[in-house]
Amino acid sequence: MTLRLAGKVAVVTGAGSVGPGWGNGRATAVLFAREGASVAIVDQDIESARNTAELVEREGGRCATFEADVTCPASVAALIEACLGAFGRIDILHNNVGGSVPGGPEEMSLEAFRGQLDLNLTSVFLTSKAVLPVMQRQRGGVILTVGSIGGLRHLGHDHIGYSASKAALVQFTRQIAVRYGPMGIRCNTIIPGMIDTPLLEHRVSKQKGRADLATLRTEAQRRVPLGRRGDAWDVAHAALYLASDEAKYVTGTELLVDGGFAARGA
Repeated sequence: MTLRLAGKVAVVTGAGSVGPGWGNGRATAVLFAREGASVAIVDQDIESARNTAELVEREGGRCATFEADVTCPASVAALIEACLGAFGRIDILHNNVGGSVPGGPEEMSLEAFRGQLDLNLTSVFLTSKAVLPVMQRQRGGVILTVGSIGGLRHLGHDHIGYSASKAALVQFTRQIAVRYGPMGIRCNTIIPGMIDTPLLEHRVSKQKGRADLATLRTEAQRRVPLGRRGDAWDVAHAALYLASDEAKYVTGTELLVDGGFAARGA
């Protein structure tokens, strides 16, 4: 490791995993720690967060676990206060919480639609709102958001709440980048494509109208120019680049991690 984040403090939300293996948040938290950051490992499932922390500590990294509901203002405020109490500063906020519910505008309930906006978009509003004053006092910081290729194009199945919220996340991120750039705060979006994580097995493949796990894993051979799905480490390394000083002149943009899927166009 090159210790690209030495001396930094990173908050990673959704840093657990819905099942055994490497989710995007878990891989990012571990990679940040390997590169020298002290990591606040945040998840609503505290046991899953502790599992991630064990991986960090096993490698000699520094971390602390926090249970939080990032759709709840009071929970987010308490989280940021606790992180400052533990580490004294926050240099990186990595917003990894998200999820999809299938359905178009006719069959999806209003409650489900609003839930998608809260989970994928309002959560980032709340964490950013809480951490921006901290970063302004420090005269610098990095905010990363995890979008989705589904926020850029139709993927062949309806998930209108997810697509709308992930599309809005891109412009939300750009707004922060423009306003807070003069204060030394960078903000970018990572756009994963077809990524094979525990989420694929434990949630996506079980959703109504979605293909089974075997089909989901093989469809990339046809749809992705590189002929395969990515993994959580592909997303984590993109996050590492954007969080590091190597990206010190990169803000207000999107980094696609999709094997060329968006470029193909069909």
